[in-house]
Amino acid sequence: MRDRLSDYAALPDGLDQKLDLESLFSAPSELWLEIGFGAGEHVAAQALANPSVGLLACEHYLNGVSSCLAHLEKNEIKNTKLHNGDARDLMDQLPDASISKVFLLYPDPWPKARHHKRRFINPDNLDAFARIMHGGAVLRVASDIPDYIQWTMDHLEERTEFSLLGDPASGFREPWTDWPGTRYEAKALREGRTPAYLTFERNPQ
Repeated sequence: MRDRLSDYAALPDGLDQKLDLESLFSAPSELWLEIGFGAGEHVAAQALANPSVGLLACEHYLNGVSSCLAHLEKNEIKNTKLHNGDARDLMDQLPDASISKVFLLYPDPWPKARHHKRRFINPDNLDAFARIMHGGAVLRVASDIPDYIQWTMDHLEERTEFSLLGDPASGFREPWTDWPGTRYEAKALREGRTPAYLTFERNPQ
């Protein structure tokens, strides 16, 4: 599996400078980033639907990476690069204002209060998002955990770099128009949980 992954690697070993994105993708129209892609079905669907986009995708768990690789290979997807590890390591190597869209879909909610500091939505990671996203770029966050949804809205509300799109009165219950769904979302719906789909825009720099 490691040999297969090398063909899709986003972050070469020992890299100590900003990524040369042109060496990863052939003249992409935009660069997107997905963090914690699970089994990779969303990555594959977005890559297939947007062949001119370069998609960077991160997942810590090797089983998820293996599943995503199977999707990419089956569909002969060439516009996606994977990072099996901490997304922050990849974000540190991205040039400023290089990303047009970020996906954070069903992140670990770390439900216990003493673990909240481990949630991906936190000041340090929002600093990184603000640096790598250009003006007009969007951050999509999906979750079926009400506390995490509120946590996300509260943290982004404190940031002058981002604006929440849409009407809060709607509850943000409608998926995005290009949303292919994920197996985690299907499980949440089966178990009676209601997801929310939040979109934040990076304000002009």
